[in-house]
Amino acid sequence: MSDSSQITFEYCKRTLIFNFDAGTSRGVLKTKEVFWIKAFYADQPERVGWGEAAPLIKLSVDDREDFEEILAKTLAEMSGKSFGNTELEVLNELKMTVPFELPSIRFALETAILDLLNGGKKKILGHDFFESRKTIPINGLIWMGDRDFMLQQINEKLAQGFDCIKMKIGAIDFQQELQLLDYIRSRFRKEQITLRVDANGAFAPEDALHKLEQLAEFDLHSIEQPIAAGNWDAMRQLCEATPLPIALDEELIGVSAKAKLLDTIQPQHIILKPTLLGGILETRDWIKLAEERKIGWWMTSALESNIGLNAITQLADSLEVTIPQGLGTGKLYENNLDSPLEIHQGQIRYSSNLQWQQPS
Repeated sequence: MSDSSQITFEYCKRTLIFNFDAGTSRGVLKTKEVFWIKAFYADQPERVGWGEAAPLIKLSVDDREDFEEILAKTLAEMSGKSFGNTELEVLNELKMTVPFELPSIRFALETAILDLLNGGKKKILGHDFFESRKTIPINGLIWMGDRDFMLQQINEKLAQGFDCIKMKIGAIDFQQELQLLDYIRSRFRKEQITLRVDANGAFAPEDALHKLEQLAEFDLHSIEQPIAAGNWDAMRQLCEATPLPIALDEELIGVSAKAKLLDTIQPQHIILKPTLLGGILETRDWIKLAEERKIGWWMTSALESNIGLNAITQLADSLEVTIPQGLGTGKLYENNLDSPLEIHQGQIRYSSNLQWQQPS
């Protein structure tokens, strides 16, 4: 890596447009604002590292009305600083200087600086994935919507060769959702197709266990965040009694007392979203604590453009993941950046034949 002194930072903003109305338990998404962070040396303006700050509405700690103002101020303060010459020096410096309350900005700066130090080639972490020697398994995501729309997505993902399907639930009638799961499971055994569901906190604590018992009949791999985040006692009781492995997702956001949360709730799995958790070091900390407690984990993107998705995928590569990750969101937008990221037969890969479109 080269000397990281005297880096200048700028940003540009883009409103990404979904290819469809993306239904979640928090409402329907039609657009997504992202901020692309540009890192460069004043005397070498042609060599550029890129990162992405993309707070998730109603969920990110830094989803705030003055976000762009705070971002501009932070980048002005960071310009001209020295961040060290190694990956660890850069990450530690940013952890000390960018507040925990600005997780997406910290992750964007981590990504931009590491990209710059690695030559401005969109290489962040790892080796094999970026060099097209390795693919990473991912789940096929089924978005909320009416029954026909969800069934259409299921058939598309199965036809595309996915062997891990993740279905968002909690938007339509629960019995219809069970019927959709039965549609898949009646055709494919769990050895053929892995099924995950994500409730995004949609279940009421008093009837969550009964719903988990019904879901368990379909040999599901796991359910993400069955009840709303913030009720550790109720979630702990659910994790103790559940017939179905539970994965915490929103529960982790904004939490600095990581060990306390894991020891209190004792989940079967956790879901890691670097944009929402505060970047690379924070994600690695969660993994270390989870593995010490024999808690499973996997990583997912959080509706970033291909800039952020590339960084998260390379982080997953550096951690030598083997189970399907939630990294299939690159095709969500009609105006995403063109990139070498491709999905084929349920795997994401970095194609050496494709070029990056430059952010603007």
